[in-house]
Amino acid sequence: MPKIIGRSLEEHRREVRSRVFDVLRGQLYERGFDAITLAGVAAEAGLGRTAMYNHFPDKESLLVAFVEDEATRYVERLKAAVATADTPVEKLSTFVRLQLRVLAEYHLPPGTALASALAPSAYRRISAHADPITAQLREILAEGVPEEDPELLIPMITAALGSRQVVDVPPERLDDAIEGAVRFVLRAVGMRDDREKPEN
Repeated sequence: MPKIIGRSLEEHRREVRSRVFDVLRGQLYERGFDAITLAGVAAEAGLGRTAMYNHFPDKESLLVAFVEDEATRYVERLKAAVATADTPVEKLSTFVRLQLRVLAEYHLPPGTALASALAPSAYRRISAHADPITAQLREILAEGVPEEDPELLIPMITAALGSRQVVDVPPERLDDAIEGAVRFVLRAVGMRDDREKPEN
């Protein structure tokens, strides 16, 4: 019988998933999805192959579970951060900063794009986790620029924030790059940051 990690089966399951996801995170961004194997992840996580297959029957199910876990934690982090802001300008600024910080932290994995690496049903499951993020942005825009159609603004904002060129700068320039993106998005949607100096 495999050794149980923790004081209960549920705690064991959480600990195994945490270990596996930590290993996968590193391998995914170093090697890319194509080069990953369940056996390789299991070995680095200190698990037997059988134990690994009990949790994740194949590589695709592992990736989907990992992305769902990452997305859930990010949405909670995003909601908590936006909730501390008082005005629509502060809320949108917080949203932009956090989106770009995460983009800077997690480089896109090399190799095959996820859309082509996964079955359509699995990719749809992953894509669905963008919905709460979009809903948060929609709520901010509805409050801050009610005269504008958020469905027109959202794809433009997400396209701007999804560009790696914004954060692919030397570390000492990252803060300035992110603040520049914040100013760009605020101006693009017609929100004014009262802290900005008026133009002469």
